[in-house]
Amino acid sequence: MLIIQKKTALTLGTAAWVGFATVTGAVAQDTPGEGTTIQMAQPTWDTGWFHTEIYVQLLEELGYNLPTTMNLDNPIFYQSVAFGDVTMWVDGWFPFHNTYLDSFKGDAEVVGAVAEGGALEGYLVDKASAEELGITSLEDFKRDEVKAAFDRNGDGKADLVACPPGWACEITIEHHLDAYDLLDHVNTIKAGYSASMADAVAAYGAGESIFFYTWTPNWTVNELVPGVDVTWIEVPEVDLPEELMFLADAATMEGVEGCVNDPCMLGFPASDINPVVNTAFLNDNPAVRTLLEEASIPLSAIFAQNAAMNAGDTDIEAQAATWIEENRDEVDVWLEAAREAAK
Repeated sequence: MLIIQKKTALTLGTAAWVGFATVTGAVAQDTPGEGTTIQMAQPTWDTGWFHTEIYVQLLEELGYNLPTTMNLDNPIFYQSVAFGDVTMWVDGWFPFHNTYLDSFKGDAEVVGAVAEGGALEGYLVDKASAEELGITSLEDFKRDEVKAAFDRNGDGKADLVACPPGWACEITIEHHLDAYDLLDHVNTIKAGYSASMADAVAAYGAGESIFFYTWTPNWTVNELVPGVDVTWIEVPEVDLPEELMFLADAATMEGVEGCVNDPCMLGFPASDINPVVNTAFLNDNPAVRTLLEEASIPLSAIFAQNAAMNAGDTDIEAQAATWIEENRDEVDVWLEAAREAAK
């Protein structure tokens, strides 16, 4: 009897253990990131925060722990991801960020694409001024009447809303002004970009001339629509920083809506938006690598969120959650692929 009881107890115990193991195994497969922390970073420009938050929430569904996302300028991020002080961000602009390759090559890598080929950059003026003054190129800003129209601080130079220090676009804009002999004709506004552009939008609404740099995706092209409100203008010739000159052909693009010419010599190569991740972390977390290879965010969704954010809807966490649920079928395919990679 005692032997039977022991056998029964052993049988029940084994069954219970098998059941427990099955349950915990399923949980482990569903959340392969359990117990692992990812320190996500995002850029100081807020137009990248929406897709960053989408990736944060997807990684959390895989069980990863993500503390508060850090806001970092480009140089600091690329150094930090190489050292492993931060794990990743999903805001690499390549080939435009090739200037930072030496900061991280060998220790971090580009994986997948948030959006391919959608990152345009260039200079715009309000359409009315472009037509009235015959502005088609940066070269026109050497003309006195053009400088006067865009001189908002009375220093005799045209005022250009440019990029804050530390942004990759700041380097290229300064290179352009030097290469095209515009340093004595154009003054760059390098304060916070969103605030400076909000001021430009207000000036446009008041009937003033505006001159600014922008990129896509960005709320600016929803607020000031190329071809309707503003016009993309060209550079005199493609002249990029030495490390980017191999991309010169990509700085002229066909079919740019609202440009003065087609093809349009914007002067900046079109870029992909890519995740950049610490390599040691990727090697230990195949689920993350696979998720980044599978996932992407439509530019139309980023445009729409940027416009809503500019209009005052700043609940980015809720916006990302809504997008995920509205695209749940596709999202679940990405997540399942990531879970399979972790097995």
